[in-house]
Amino acid sequence: MHLRDKPGRRQLLLTALAGSTGMAGWAEPARALPARQLVFPRDRGSHHDFRTEWWYITGHAESLQPEKRSFGFQLTFFRSRVDETQSIASKFAARQLIFAHAAITDVQGKKLWHDQRIARQGFAIASASEQDMSIKLRDWSLRAEGGTYTAELPATDFALKLQFKETQSVLLQGNKGLSRKGPDEKQASYYYSQPQLATRGSLQLKGQNFDVTGKAWLDHEWSQELLHPSAVGWDWIGMNLDDGSALTAFRLRDKDGGAVWDGGSFRSAKGGLYPFSRGEVIFRSVRRWKSPLTQATYPVEWIVRTPADFYTVKAVIDNQELDSRQSTGAIYWEGLSELIESSGKRVGSGYLEMTGYAQALRLKAGLNTVDPAMAFTNSYLLKLAFP
Repeated sequence: MHLRDKPGRRQLLLTALAGSTGMAGWAEPARALPARQLVFPRDRGSHHDFRTEWWYITGHAESLQPEKRSFGFQLTFFRSRVDETQSIASKFAARQLIFAHAAITDVQGKKLWHDQRIARQGFAIASASEQDMSIKLRDWSLRAEGGTYTAELPATDFALKLQFKETQSVLLQGNKGLSRKGPDEKQASYYYSQPQLATRGSLQLKGQNFDVTGKAWLDHEWSQELLHPSAVGWDWIGMNLDDGSALTAFRLRDKDGGAVWDGGSFRSAKGGLYPFSRGEVIFRSVRRWKSPLTQATYPVEWIVRTPADFYTVKAVIDNQELDSRQSTGAIYWEGLSELIESSGKRVGSGYLEMTGYAQALRLKAGLNTVDPAMAFTNSYLLKLAFP
């Protein structure tokens, strides 16, 4: 199936974690994840025993030929384990679902292009290797060979064909790769990042090819558990600094705008890593933008306080909202942004993601849910799982 509108990666996470099809009583309760040593390249691959997983690459690229242009790009592959189908003998049973989305921000054109796909694993259509990073969804793919990742994602009006080369060691988020996402210990994930990826390849828009170079950021995360039930949305940044440093910061918001949980990390250009503790990250809105399409209002400029510095995070273009009411129902904002330090100097760029501004996230899914995103996704998952 080919869907033109994409839900947020964490919206898919919430749906999958709620038991995929949302049929109450089938999924086992989540338990606290133990601390463990991540092993590579194995942990670059899929973890089929976990309910949800994603590989997420974002970045900024420049083109000199055929003209000077600036772009943001993102590509994400999701894997969702469907607990309810694991004991079904039929080879058609959807034991694992593979989702993917891709997007390009055309800075000069002030336009966001995006696309999405979904299929059950198997039949040479969709797969995610458990040995190393090697994911396929129809003609979209992401694979690793040594310290280089290759992505090919042709879409209707655009395409990405990029290579990402490691320039630094892996960054283990949280407690050596175990990242808390809420007040309860079971609200956690295994999570690592690969910042400062040297990027080259080509982007295509409306049939025009652009040879590009730039920097990218990889996140790989897998988990069992929902976010805390009081969370209605989140704000998240992943930033490559020009000096080689890397900044991650996030907060989960309640209905009053307070922080349910916050965290992140800063790694210096020399390799010193400082994981942030709860209470050390504060997001303060500076400027807001109202979507003419959905009437949702998003902060497109922030002051983000971290132990490393006070930073301004500023959207490169305001309209990087994704509206998928015609498919999954999710509405959120995700796009290329600049990072400015307290002195006023621009020091890097990366991606900002904001959810829960158009409507509160529903963290409990069910076949009778009133959330249109959950209702659509659950009904579609049922069709895949039980053909």
